[in-house]
Amino acid sequence: MQRTLLFALISSTALVGCHRAAMRPAEAEAAAAADAAAAVVVTGSRVKHAEAMMMAPPAAPPAPQKPLYVGVLPSAEIANTEQYEAREDNPIHRASEQLVSTFSVDVDTGSYSNVRRMLNDGIRPPADAVRAEEFINYFHYGHPAPTRADTPFRVTTELAPAPWNAKRQLLMIGIKGYEVPAAKLPPANLVLLIDTSGSMDEPDKLPLLKRSLALLVRQLRPQDRVSIVVYAGSAGLVLPPTPGNRQGEILAALERLQAGGSTNGGEGIQLAYAMAKQAFIPGGVNRVLLATDGDFNVGVVDRRALETLVADQRQHGIALSTLGFGKGNYNDEMAERLADVGDGNHAYIDTALEAQRVLVQQMGGTLHTIARDVKVQVEFNPAHVAEYRLIGYENRLLRREDFANDKVDAGDIGAGHEVTALYEITPVGSGVERVPALRYGGAVATGGANSGELAHLRLRYKQPGGADSQLIETPIAASALAQRPSNALRLAAGVAGFADALRGGTHLERWNWTAIESTVRGARGEDKDGQRAELVRLIQAARGLSEGGATPGVSE
Repeated sequence: MQRTLLFALISSTALVGCHRAAMRPAEAEAAAAADAAAAVVVTGSRVKHAEAMMMAPPAAPPAPQKPLYVGVLPSAEIANTEQYEAREDNPIHRASEQLVSTFSVDVDTGSYSNVRRMLNDGIRPPADAVRAEEFINYFHYGHPAPTRADTPFRVTTELAPAPWNAKRQLLMIGIKGYEVPAAKLPPANLVLLIDTSGSMDEPDKLPLLKRSLALLVRQLRPQDRVSIVVYAGSAGLVLPPTPGNRQGEILAALERLQAGGSTNGGEGIQLAYAMAKQAFIPGGVNRVLLATDGDFNVGVVDRRALETLVADQRQHGIALSTLGFGKGNYNDEMAERLADVGDGNHAYIDTALEAQRVLVQQMGGTLHTIARDVKVQVEFNPAHVAEYRLIGYENRLLRREDFANDKVDAGDIGAGHEVTALYEITPVGSGVERVPALRYGGAVATGGANSGELAHLRLRYKQPGGADSQLIETPIAASALAQRPSNALRLAAGVAGFADALRGGTHLERWNWTAIESTVRGARGEDKDGQRAELVRLIQAARGLSEGGATPGVSE
C-alpha cells in the first residue's frame, strides 16, 4: 500500500510537470508565481513569502568538486562527492598477547540503508560506506528481552562453528532493550532541525524528508512538544514549541518548506538547541532531530567545533540524532559523527518504507533512551583462544582503561533496541592460526579455576540521568559450543559476510558470493516485513556489480 501511495505521489508530480510544459509561456509563468506564493523560504529569524525572494539576484553556479567515485545511474554518469570516514578492518589479535577487547555499543543502521540505495541505483558502494556493525544491527535476531522495567536490557551469547571455516568459531553477543509501550513513553520535546539549502532540492531529499517527518508527527501525543527550525543561508524558526495534538498546524508548517540557498548548519544547530532549552521537559525526552544531506558549506563548518557544541548540549540533557537523505553530495561522515557525540543514533532514509521503520515502528528506540554509555569488554582465555577478531565497530573501539572510567562517553540503547556483536575466534590447536607467536611472547596461562571458560564478558551502563555505571558480568564456557549455529547466528554471519565482500572480501576465506547468498537464504525464517528477502536481492545485485556484469535477475 505504501509503495503504491509513493508511486501515486511521484506520478501526480510528473503529471503536473507535463501540464506545465504544455502551457503557453505566460500561463506557465503565472502558475509558477502562484506556487511560489504558497511556499515559504526562511531567512534569518523571520518567515517570508517566496515572491519576496524572487527579487534576489541569481546565485553563482557552484564550483566543480573533485569526485570521490563515479556511479553510473540509469540515465547518466554523474560525479559523486559523497563523504565517508576512512576506516580499516579490525586486526586479528593473539589472545596470549592481548587478552582484552573493549568497545562501545552501536545501534545505528544508516550504513545499510545507504548502501541499499546505491545498489538499487546500480552503483558499487565505496568500501568506506560499509560499516559491518550497522549491517548486522539492521536486522533483528530475536534476542530474549528483559521481563522487568527496572532491568534495562538482557545480555545473551551463542558460540558455534564459523560458516566460512568450520575450524573457527563465531561468538555472538546479543543485547536486547526493555520494550516500553508507546502509551508509557515519557513526554517528548522534539526540535526538527531541517536542512532547506539548495542542495536539498531533489525528490529524494526535501520532499521525502517532509513525508518522513509527517509520519513522526502523526505519532505525537498532547503531552509532547515539537518545534521546527530550518537552515539555509541563515537559520530561522518556522514553528515555536507546539503541543503534539495540534498536528494540522505542525504538518502545514512542514508542507510549506522550500529548498534554496547555501547551508549554514552550525547556526541552525545553535537555534535548535535554544528551542530545546526553551521547551525543556525534566525527566522527558529532549532531542534535536537533524534531517539533512549533510552538505555543510558556510557558517560553522569545522566538524570539531560542531562536535564540541553537540557534546556540551548532551551534558545538559539534550540529545541529537541525525536522519540522512539524498545522494550525490551526502556527507555520511558528518551525520554519523554528530549523532555519536550527541548520544543519539543515525539513520539514512532512502524510501518512505524506511521512514516508517525508523520513525513509526521503532519510534520508542529512536527517541527514548533506557541505558546510557553502554560499554562491552570481553577477556579471552588464551588456554582456549589462540586468536580473535571483532567484526565491525572500528570507530567504536575503546582503550582497556576506558571501560571503568565513567567520564568516557559511549553508545546508548533505546527502548526495544537490539545490539548484536560478532567475534571470530580461532581455537587453540585448530591449526588455522594466522598470526605467528612472538618469540618473547611469554607462556600461555592455564586459567586455573576458570580453565573451562572460553571468555569473560563484562558490560557497563548508566541509568538515564545517572552518573555512576553498573556492571554486568557473564562467563562464557568453552563447553557452550553448539554443533550447528542457530538461524539467528547464521543470518548474522551472512550479513557480516555480505559487508566483508563489499569491503573487498579480506576475511571470507572459503566463502564467496554464492555461499553468502545460500547462507542468508537458509536462515531467512519468518520474514514478515520482507527485509531478509530484500537482503538476498541486494546480495545478487552486489555480486553482479562486483563481477563487472549487469545486475542479475532476482529469483526466489
